[in-house]
Amino acid sequence: MNHRKELLRLLLSQAQFNGFEFRSWFQTHVQPTWPGTEQALTMLATESRYYALLFSHDFARFYWRTGARISFIVPSITYPRVNRSGEVVQVTRKPFTRRTIKPDVWKYHLRQMAATEDPFNYLRRFLPVPEPVSEAVLAEQAAQR
Repeated sequence: MNHRKELLRLLLSQAQFNGFEFRSWFQTHVQPTWPGTEQALTMLATESRYYALLFSHDFARFYWRTGARISFIVPSITYPRVNRSGEVVQVTRKPFTRRTIKPDVWKYHLRQMAATEDPFNYLRRFLPVPEPVSEAVLAEQAAQR
C-alpha cells in the first residue's frame, strides 16, 4: 500500500501543479469531511479506491492539461503480421516519443489507460521524471521521509 500511496502522491502533485483541487474533488466524490491530505491519500490507496481518482474526468483534465503540448513515450511492441509471400512474421516496433496538442487529449488517455492492465504503469509515463518510477525507488523515497 505504501508504494501505491507514494505513486498517488506523485501523480497528484503533477495534477495539482496544473491546477487540480484535490480537497474539493475528495469532498465531492469520496466523503464530505476533509481528513487531511495524508489520510485522504491513505484512504484512496486502500482497497482499490484509487481508481475513483485515476479515472476521474476532473483529475484527467488536469493531469493531462487541456490544450497543452505533451510528450510521452510509446513503448516497444511486437506483433505478428502477414508479409507479401503470405508468411506470418513478427514485427518489433521501437519505442518512440509522441507529441500532441489536442484540446481533449485527456479523453484519449483515459481510454488508453482503461485498456491497460495497470493504470499506474500508464500514468508513470507522463510523470516529469527521467526514468520510470519503480517500486524500489518509491520505497526508498518513502523511507527517506
